[in-house]
Amino acid sequence: MTAIEVQGNPQTSRPRRSMGLFNNIKFFVLCHGMLQLAQLLVSGYLKGSITTIEKRYGFSSQKSGLLAAFNEVGNTVLIVFVSFFGSRVHRPRCIGIGAMIASVGVFLIALPHFISEKYMYTDFNSNTKDNSSGLCQSLNPEEESNQTCDQEKHDSHLGVYPILLLGQLLLGIGGVPIQPFGISYIDDYAEKRNSPFYLGILFAITVIGPAFGYMMSSVLLRVYVDVDKMYSSSENKNLNNDDPRWVGAWWLGFLMAATLLLLTSLPYLFFPRKMSREEIIEAPVEPSTEKMMEDKKPKTDMMEEVSLAEFLKSFPKIVMRTLRNPIYLLVVLAQVNLAAMVAGLATFMGKFIERQFAQTVSFSNLMMGGLNIPSAMFGIMAGGVILRKLGLTVRSSAAMCTVAVFISIMFAIPLLFIGCPTQSVSGINYNISSHQCSNACSCSDEAFNPVCGSDGVEFRSPCHAGCKTKIPNKEKNYTDCECVASIGSPGFALPGPCGNGCNNRLIPFMILSSFTCFVASLSHTTSFMMILRTVTPEDKSFALGIQFMLFRVLAFLPAPVLYGRAIDTACILWGKKCSKITSCRYYDLDLFRHRFLGLQIFFIFGGFVCFFLSFMVLRRTNSTQEQNEKMNNQTKSENSQEMKDAKQMISNSNGHCNTQRNLRE
Repeated sequence: MTAIEVQGNPQTSRPRRSMGLFNNIKFFVLCHGMLQLAQLLVSGYLKGSITTIEKRYGFSSQKSGLLAAFNEVGNTVLIVFVSFFGSRVHRPRCIGIGAMIASVGVFLIALPHFISEKYMYTDFNSNTKDNSSGLCQSLNPEEESNQTCDQEKHDSHLGVYPILLLGQLLLGIGGVPIQPFGISYIDDYAEKRNSPFYLGILFAITVIGPAFGYMMSSVLLRVYVDVDKMYSSSENKNLNNDDPRWVGAWWLGFLMAATLLLLTSLPYLFFPRKMSREEIIEAPVEPSTEKMMEDKKPKTDMMEEVSLAEFLKSFPKIVMRTLRNPIYLLVVLAQVNLAAMVAGLATFMGKFIERQFAQTVSFSNLMMGGLNIPSAMFGIMAGGVILRKLGLTVRSSAAMCTVAVFISIMFAIPLLFIGCPTQSVSGINYNISSHQCSNACSCSDEAFNPVCGSDGVEFRSPCHAGCKTKIPNKEKNYTDCECVASIGSPGFALPGPCGNGCNNRLIPFMILSSFTCFVASLSHTTSFMMILRTVTPEDKSFALGIQFMLFRVLAFLPAPVLYGRAIDTACILWGKKCSKITSCRYYDLDLFRHRFLGLQIFFIFGGFVCFFLSFMVLRRTNSTQEQNEKMNNQTKSENSQEMKDAKQMISNSNGHCNTQRNLRE
């Protein structure tokens, strides 16, 4: 029957021949997987390089958090309209255009590197006549800073931050149709048994993509930021990957990811608006497939009859009706707490490892992409397997989520005590009056070239250590350092920070952190199934839309800013450039650890409370239903007993009447 229809209608057969590969749902799944990988690669790479951008342009952690979360602004505003225009538009073409807009946004994020001057740092090897060695000399500090201010005025304070925000905004706007339109398109035209498999592939990519982003940042941030602007390889010979002044080539990954995003968007321009549904081999199943296609058409037509004004008018009512469901509300609030914890950790965990355990940015991102994110992925998979094997009810699911989150709190609390103390920095948290010995050196407050004195105390620069001589050998020793405590002759200093000597604590920290991620992720799939089972079928898709909107408004947007603000409060020395405050140079590491990980425990505890309340509500609801059933059964038994008594009384009265009648006769 299908073959006759195709032969009889050449107009329909011609497009299918010309489309060829683009009329295949498997090829669409492949393209969509590649597109989602490119999109999430950007997300992971941005979070992996956010502290490098912060150091390069002098942002505070709060501004960095806002930058990392700003793509959610465009996403939140437009996500409601996506749920309305679902089947009314050419979904593949909308996905392709959105991906192109997102790629433009990613190119914009890389733009500041090309409009900025070279990265300047203390002890920069240049041809200027400033104090490039950073030694103790009788100079006017304003002379040195003014020479660099003319070159640096375009860097950190003029136009860079708005460009980055605009790029993030376009990235968020362009990413709006990618996942919902792609999932609905696959679900419409994939064979019923294959659809879950295809969607499972896409959901796996949502976890793998950010991991690849972190791994890519780990590799590219080992390349010097101005690798394209150096005329000779000796211009940054004084700077190594482990130097605190090092800035990697953060922009390079955005160019690569934007190009990949643009290339993966092109096939969507050739996919049809409506694809022939995926066929299965068994012949008897084909009629039912056609029947399903016919059954779907009236629903689509009915949806298309609803105008945008009517949709917006009914939107608040549907939202309130959905939020009145106590189980839905509590589970979503629990997920919001866990999502806020994940958003903050994904943005700043790399910085925490870097500062707390004196590691490089590359190594910190390697830990995130190679350990923490895979732990979360295995936790999500294990939660789905447990749910499937045990066949948990909604009440049992709530109990499982409560227990899993409670155990994760037990793993997270010891993290507060696994860390390193703040290194002794002269003039900041050690020997506060030591700046008097370097007053004659006229050291600039903007200088930052850490050296470690022979007495184990760190100084901001050789000038602040009072060093007057530099030995030009491989170790670059600084000698004649008057501010370095020593017996007899003046002390000496070595380039680089002193460190805190507790790198051995990194391994137990990462193990506990990974266990925390794994156990907390067990509740991910289970909590989603609780939502799907507790809302009415007609509100199911809309409830998921509200859920993701609340994720963005209550978690993904404010959490990185909140974490960044908490980190900023632990700063004990802010950097300066042209008399303006830039990024933080030194943190109180104990305060940093307690506030950063304290927020993590706070959000996990909030999720635990909401899951526990949902379990109690379900338990009370079940007990109420059981009591009602018992009361109904008791009422029925009482009614039946009364009926029996009534019948007995009637029969007795009838017998008594018959006896009296017989006596009279």
